[in-house]
Amino acid sequence: MTTLAPPAVRVDQVPTASRERGGSVLWMTMPALLMFLAFGLIPLLGALGLSFTTWDGIGDIRPTGLTSWKAALSDPGLPHALGITFQIMFLSWLVQTPLSILIGVFIAARHRYRGLLAVLYFIPLLLSSAAISITYKAMLDPNFGIGSGLGISALNQDWLGDPTLAMGVLIFVVSWQFIPFHSLIYQGAVRQIPIALYEAAQIDGAGRLRQFFLITLPQIKYTIITSSTLMVVGSLTFFDLIYVLTAGGPGDATRALALEMYQKGFMANLMGPASCIAVILVLVGVALAQLLRRLGGRGDESQMEGM
Repeated sequence: MTTLAPPAVRVDQVPTASRERGGSVLWMTMPALLMFLAFGLIPLLGALGLSFTTWDGIGDIRPTGLTSWKAALSDPGLPHALGITFQIMFLSWLVQTPLSILIGVFIAARHRYRGLLAVLYFIPLLLSSAAISITYKAMLDPNFGIGSGLGISALNQDWLGDPTLAMGVLIFVVSWQFIPFHSLIYQGAVRQIPIALYEAAQIDGAGRLRQFFLITLPQIKYTIITSSTLMVVGSLTFFDLIYVLTAGGPGDATRALALEMYQKGFMANLMGPASCIAVILVLVGVALAQLLRRLGGRGDESQMEGM
């Protein structure tokens, strides 16, 4: 009786150079990994642990199970703050995205004066949110602001005292501060588009408007997804700008979730429910980021459509 030996398993030999390169890449990622553990993962686990306790910020921390979660989820202020957060997120995205794309396309052209404008336009991003909020709050004051100073009645409104106007001012200030950053992203994306595509379109008789919609927008699709992810997830963390500009008012018209968390934790001394809100913020951010990632398609696709 003849016994057949099993086929030999082929073992790929990993080249020594590849192993060394993998080891060096691992060491290069260590600082980022340590930073993520120290300032991302450990605080998140701490907030998750505090959400199952009762603590006033000074005394002993007492484990109380789901008591803080029940208190946070039964609070009528939570769905209201969540709605305000989504409202700020949607409106700011709606304003920032088209303006950022248009400005990014404009400053992507290689003209010297456009480069200078790009540098000047980048200045708002260098200012702190608190300084911007204080400046706009002073400028929009109905008694001493720019409206009464110039004697223009149309500007002399109670900008931060009316709920609709306050939300409009908030969206304007957020857009004013962050459009330069996203314009810079779009500028880099537009400059990566091959000039040959535009030259071929010109030969076919396409004007600038058709080139924008048929070439530029499809080619920067993944940049739009990336920029939108930064806008959406970043809007969940708006705190200092809202706190200084409106303090959540008038009433609770601009009381976003991050401000709700601060007021619960550091003004009402309810660290347990505040930690629950922090965990909810993280979960909402992760869910939205995953949703936008799926809308962007597979990560192994080429940035350039049709190439």
